[in-house]
Amino acid sequence: MLKHYKAEVGYSLMKLPHFSAILLATFLLFCFGTANAARLLTLLDERPEAPPFVLKDTKGNAVSLADYRGKVLVINFWATWCPSCRKEMPSLNRGAAWLKKFGVELIAINVGEKPGRVADYLTKEPVDFPILLDLDTDVSTRWDAMRLPITYVVDQEGRIVFRALGSREWDKPELLVPIRSLALP
Repeated sequence: MLKHYKAEVGYSLMKLPHFSAILLATFLLFCFGTANAARLLTLLDERPEAPPFVLKDTKGNAVSLADYRGKVLVINFWATWCPSCRKEMPSLNRGAAWLKKFGVELIAINVGEKPGRVADYLTKEPVDFPILLDLDTDVSTRWDAMRLPITYVVDQEGRIVFRALGSREWDKPELLVPIRSLALP
């Protein structure tokens, strides 16, 4: 009797005109949700200590990771030749402005390019956060930032909490809220 009932229920579901559409929509929603989740931040379970650095900014000032101790810091590694890097730069600027309200700082480290090339790019796409120059790629190598763009989020104690490989829309709440939450008391 139970076997017969299951067979009838299964058959009646398959007869529903929209069952296939619902099944397909559920599958696509699952796939989209999975792809979307990959476009967010990757939480690092181990939270390794951020490799120290001292680099010059575009104005020639020395900037150190230690300068940001006690603050949440977003560090984006990029290059002008990288289309994905250029694509995300405007949203990084908007995200940096929003995060700054909560005491979170953002810097971008240019990987291996001449200062003149970076300056030329910044005249066309100005930003309101510091751009540091890793001329010899030593810092980028120590940070494992050879695939661009890559962004790290460092907590107040100098530990890497999040990583994002590839471009993002950095003004989206689903990216900004977890970063801001690190800065909450």
